[in-house]
Amino acid sequence: MRKTPWIVRIVQIAALMFAFFGCLTVFIYTPFYSQMIVKALNYFVPVEVNEVAAQSQKMASLSDQDSYEPGSDLWIARQAYLKVMEEALQNKETADLALIQARYKALQQLIDEAHQKEEDEQEKPKVPLLVNAESETEASSASEVQAQHIFDITTHLDKEQMQKYVTFLKTHEIELAASEPVNDETIEDIALIKDQNKPAVQHADPYAIVVLGGGLTLDKNRKDIIVNEYTRLRLETTLEVKKKYNLPIVLSGVEAPYMQRWLKEHDVDAKLLEDRSMNTCENTRFSSLLLQKKGGAPTVILITDRYHMPRTRRLFALNGIETVPLEAPMPSQLTAWQPSEKNYDHSRRANYEMLAAMRDMWVGTECREVP
Repeated sequence: MRKTPWIVRIVQIAALMFAFFGCLTVFIYTPFYSQMIVKALNYFVPVEVNEVAAQSQKMASLSDQDSYEPGSDLWIARQAYLKVMEEALQNKETADLALIQARYKALQQLIDEAHQKEEDEQEKPKVPLLVNAESETEASSASEVQAQHIFDITTHLDKEQMQKYVTFLKTHEIELAASEPVNDETIEDIALIKDQNKPAVQHADPYAIVVLGGGLTLDKNRKDIIVNEYTRLRLETTLEVKKKYNLPIVLSGVEAPYMQRWLKEHDVDAKLLEDRSMNTCENTRFSSLLLQKKGGAPTVILITDRYHMPRTRRLFALNGIETVPLEAPMPSQLTAWQPSEKNYDHSRRANYEMLAAMRDMWVGTECREVP
């Protein structure tokens, strides 16, 4: 039997590979490729909730009534105030409610004055000639050490600060007219406390709407920054959801302030902003922390595009939150069957999410632990 020359074998193999990659390229430009990838992602990417992480959301008493930064002095003061008010209600000391309210206003004023003083000191100009290289190095080292340990002691500091504010609210001497009635704000706070003390309902109903940013772009004037098409379509989906579910809205990503402005222009007020995340991992982690500090949300409605959804749901599940997926449209629509550039846009997005999901599951995610 005559052997095929090696050069012919190489040509045959090259021809087969050329035909294979040619068919694959054509397939990528069809609507079937991206649909196949997203089905595989929904099937293989796990979304089981981490039960340990879920304990952080178990209170299930989410509230967006205040706009204080979670963990800030004003936020801790607010929690201390609600705690003292709750104790007074439990002990039926309703006569003290107005006094507690007045002390809380005084505490807020003291915190604001302290913050203003710090800002004024930071704005004082420094004389460069008085700062030598050695002192700069020492300051830099001190900052590094502080940054390295600050998050390890955050919880301890919060407890100390909380106790300090509770003591202030219980003992601070303040002049108050004997006949001063309980104002509307105090009544609203009492209603909030009673609502939070209701036993959590154990069901899968969502507690919030979480919208992930999809990017920003320049306006037509090439100066103003606005949301891009991906983000806009997610926000339009949010408007539809808001009509059905009257839930707090969490906007996640550095795009959050621009998303909030867009919603405000459409008569929707989103109060919970997570504007520090730079990637999907941080979107899910920082949003979960925000929800936890605001009272907890075991289940949320998640709004993003169909290709981004499986990976994002998995990361939220790892942070203890179950998600109800609601897909926002893509800027371009798939064609019926023929190859087109629009289909390639979907295929490219599908490829990116497929590779990112594989990386997350096999290698792990790389994102900051805290905002």
